[in-house]
Amino acid sequence: MVQEVQVEGKHAIDSPGSPMSVDVPPDDYNLDDNEERSMIEPRSYEDPKLKDLIAILIEWINDVLAPDRIIVKHIEEDLYDGMVFHKLIERLTNNTLDVQEVTQSETGQRQKLRIVLNAANHILGLGRYGPHKWSVDSIHSKNIVAILHLLVALARNFRAPIKMPENCIISVVIVQKRDGQLNHRIVNEELTGTYDDLGLRFERDAFDTLFDHAPDKLQVVKRSLVTFVNKQLNKINLEIQNMETDFCDGVYLCLLMGLLEGYFVPLHHFFLTPQTFEDKLHNVSQSFELMMDAGLARPKARPEDIVNSDLKSTLRVLYNLFTRYKNTN
Repeated sequence: MVQEVQVEGKHAIDSPGSPMSVDVPPDDYNLDDNEERSMIEPRSYEDPKLKDLIAILIEWINDVLAPDRIIVKHIEEDLYDGMVFHKLIERLTNNTLDVQEVTQSETGQRQKLRIVLNAANHILGLGRYGPHKWSVDSIHSKNIVAILHLLVALARNFRAPIKMPENCIISVVIVQKRDGQLNHRIVNEELTGTYDDLGLRFERDAFDTLFDHAPDKLQVVKRSLVTFVNKQLNKINLEIQNMETDFCDGVYLCLLMGLLEGYFVPLHHFFLTPQTFEDKLHNVSQSFELMMDAGLARPKARPEDIVNSDLKSTLRVLYNLFTRYKNTN
């Protein structure tokens, strides 16, 4: 299967400017009109970073799933049916998913994948309807790009004790059927970015210095940020008392962004009384989205760190807001 796909990919690369031959394996390209399918351009498989990434992720999965005696050897062949992702998410979250252990039929596998991917999206703070870099169709069709995107997201989210190669960018052939003809285009796909995959925790900045060497100045910064935040929250008769814990559910962060930007955040966009870790994670992720919508850089913290009451991460986010809005009435 993979070799056949690679052959077709090579054909796409070697014949630029002309549609791909329609004489392709029907199982691989039985597409509806305007439907797309993607695959890694064959030469990208030789990229040392991609080889590294795949090997590291397989080793990580096997370490996590060792108690279940599950051994993954091939990314595409072993992960497409949802069983490995099912067990991986259960191990990472210590929660049981309400899905069948073993499903042989394609319909059962897809149903299982849908439940597992919904759980993964919820954990990652993503909306149910996307768009996402993975889907039931892409995972079940053994699309290695989608599978790798999901594995990288889970590894980052759960601070996997691994170091993935930075800036792993591959060429992807996207095949689309238009008017009965198969056409192709080639795009660059970023699988990993610029941060190391032990997370942003180890990125040194001014707050590391304050925590390590100037605790007196740290208290001054905390007081300034509390004053800044309460100046806004007081407008709706709210006030923070404890910098360490009052932001961990994301409610104040969502409300704060609305106040700073001068709009009402619709209550259906976040949980006003979050009960679970996932509810809180959704709220913090939503507040990050509001920050980026306002033109701020992506916060140098992970939503999980805020939910876990990591003070340094909370201060980084609030200081970013303070710098932008300190003169806002």
